[in-house]
Amino acid sequence: MLPTNPKLDDQRKKMLWRATHRGMKEMDLMLGGYATQNLATMTEQEIKEFAEILQVSDASLHDWITDKNPTPKQYQTPLFAAIKRQSFAPKDYKKL
Repeated sequence: MLPTNPKLDDQRKKMLWRATHRGMKEMDLMLGGYATQNLATMTEQEIKEFAEILQVSDASLHDWITDKNPTPKQYQTPLFAAIKRQSFAPKDYKKL
């Protein structure tokens, strides 16, 4: 359940929709799954950071989460690390 702060409620609802309707099904599941489980408890700083992550293209995010390409320094944060851990992308994805 989402918190009762109306400003955050609207923002979190929009972010949840954006995280679950990315255009690339894999990212819908990875980001949407993370958002579904964690948006309600995110701090305002985490909300800002998650909003920035949502601006990144699906292809780039997918490559970073699956370690196909290195994650840029600006996204090497505890929040992005948590998204990677919670995603169900196999660690040996490159071998598939």
